[in-house]
Amino acid sequence: MTTDFRFCPACATPLRLTGAEEDGGFKERLRCPACDFTHWNNPTPVLAAIVELQGRVLLARNAAWQHRMFGLITGFMEAGETPEEGIRREIAEETSLDVTELRLVGVHDFQRMNQIIITYHAVAQGEVRLSPELVEYRLLAPEQVKCWHAGTGLALADWLRSRGIEPAFMDWPPPDTTTAPVDRAD
Repeated sequence: MTTDFRFCPACATPLRLTGAEEDGGFKERLRCPACDFTHWNNPTPVLAAIVELQGRVLLARNAAWQHRMFGLITGFMEAGETPEEGIRREIAEETSLDVTELRLVGVHDFQRMNQIIITYHAVAQGEVRLSPELVEYRLLAPEQVKCWHAGTGLALADWLRSRGIEPAFMDWPPPDTTTAPVDRAD
């Protein structure tokens, strides 16, 4: 359970880990003893895209990442948009590419970050111009991409299998962090 949510957003009272009966079972959650607010700590939906540009997969490195690792284009939905609108927006904002085709790959959990990742395959066109959020990118043939054993790496493996390519998985931590993708939506 995430404990970084410490105060009630309604009355500012410190939250306490308290057990209660919910939906036929006993659950411990952060609750406000003053106003009964409950922090549900539900997973956050994250959007991800396997961006295909001229038959190659685009992997990018986030400026905030401490290691030289590359991953899929990811981001959070904004209020009032569908997942499809959100991933199109994220791709345009982060790479300046135009999406010409979009198809759902799958939904995977990423429990380490308390996220649900909704991954799309996006065929794109244009010239890559990275936002300040991203510092470099790689374009790899699908056969060259190595998957990772979590979140978007599992979605990438599913996408490769749908194309008749048996995915190769990397060891973690990778011996060479110059081409190893990671999962994070920053």
